[in-house]
Amino acid sequence: MAPQNPLDPFQEREQFLTRRRFFGKAAASMGLGFGALAMNSLLSRELGALAGPLLGGQPNAAAGSSKLLLGPHFKPKAKRVIYLHMEGAPSQLDLYDYKPGLRQRFNQDLPESIRSGQRLTGMTSGQTRFPVAPSIFKFSRHQNHQDGLWLSELLPHTGSVAKEICMINSMHTEAINHEPAITFFQTGNQQPGRPSFGAWASYGLGSANANLPTFVVMITQGIGNMQALSARFWGSGFLPSEHQGCKLRSGSDPVLFLRDPAGVSREDRRRMLDLVGELNEREYERSFDPEVQARIAQYEMAYRMQMSVPELTDFSDEDEATLEMYGPGVRTPGTFAANCLMARRLAERGVRFIQLYMRGWDQHGNLPSELRAQAGAVDQAQAALIKDLQRRGLLDDTLVLSAGEFGRTVYSQGQLTTENYGRDHHPRCFSVWAAGGGMKRGIVYGKTDDFSYNIVKDPVDVHDLHATLLHCLGFDHERLGYRSQGRDMRLTDVAGNVNKDLLA
Repeated sequence: MAPQNPLDPFQEREQFLTRRRFFGKAAASMGLGFGALAMNSLLSRELGALAGPLLGGQPNAAAGSSKLLLGPHFKPKAKRVIYLHMEGAPSQLDLYDYKPGLRQRFNQDLPESIRSGQRLTGMTSGQTRFPVAPSIFKFSRHQNHQDGLWLSELLPHTGSVAKEICMINSMHTEAINHEPAITFFQTGNQQPGRPSFGAWASYGLGSANANLPTFVVMITQGIGNMQALSARFWGSGFLPSEHQGCKLRSGSDPVLFLRDPAGVSREDRRRMLDLVGELNEREYERSFDPEVQARIAQYEMAYRMQMSVPELTDFSDEDEATLEMYGPGVRTPGTFAANCLMARRLAERGVRFIQLYMRGWDQHGNLPSELRAQAGAVDQAQAALIKDLQRRGLLDDTLVLSAGEFGRTVYSQGQLTTENYGRDHHPRCFSVWAAGGGMKRGIVYGKTDDFSYNIVKDPVDVHDLHATLLHCLGFDHERLGYRSQGRDMRLTDVAGNVNKDLLA
């Protein structure tokens, strides 16, 4: 028999089809329905995830093929991720990166030696002056495990969990405009079409709950200027479509078309799905299209979600103390507070990747009033999420990340007064924070110059952050791959280094 080439897609496909047909006929002979097959697939995947570390973390077959990864490469610290994406880019100068010396530089021109010819957006490229705009907000030092974490007065509740936060003040990115910057932060590439971070996590970790998707997305409408949100930010790209994020809506129907139409019973739906599954299986045998298999799995998931989603979204089993901890907005579906509580409920039900988008952080003008409203909508809820996870024993294996797509400039965009200013996009440095799930507790990492314009110590780029977060999930980022169009693809592309200084 000729030696097999693991990179030969035709030979790989032939093997896959042979195995698929074998198991399909075996299941048919045993009288298993498509629902049982889907459950068997999930259980097999979980057993593989458990076996992975015991097998010495051998290289993933996906490095030379498109087969699914069975579990982490080594023992993970985190089992799941809750990613709070602050869309629009919060001002690090007004929230996290304390620069008291700027008060003496109010309205002075930013020195050219600091700006150093940095490219500008079209919104400030025509300005003749770049006046320094110190933050009007007071900062307080909150006790952590170093010498203290400086936070804006807008984030008093977040300060109460300072001992759990790993603050990174030295993030930087390649993109200067929202669309490519969000795409880069979500997918590791500025060009659309790549799988999102959540899709990679779903692909690598598999399901821990047969009744809910592995990747769930929720969106909160913010205050002020809001950038468009594209579904591709939580898409699966070239990965099988079962790994794309499932968006939960804030209305009476969290997932569209989940309810049975009037006059259709659950038994009717089951018979219909079995028939559709059989037809899809025939189509697969004809076309050999793996997306047909993904379609079968998604139909089965939707059927199971008819029971699981109503229970998930019903907060009546939460005690009053918990609801009060998240703040008054928790009782209003779609608010950031409600979505944070939903994130905790999803985490304890085994959902692998939970992404919350909070829109409205794009303050080019009128920053003080808009930022007050934005921070007020987020502060108490995100602190409550960390406390709630901690008291339930979930924080140690849940990685919470809060990040925008870039930072904001120290100079004012447009008119500057002692009470009002705006800030333009700034990719050279910004702040993100993480908590739990294998990250160091209570530290501040990285340092910027006196203007929060350039990084002077311990830079962290987007690929480094992705590599580090994947490490917390038990993956070698260079081995979590998928072959597409003749190339081995990964979240970190051809870059990224695990930052061990950030790991517990």
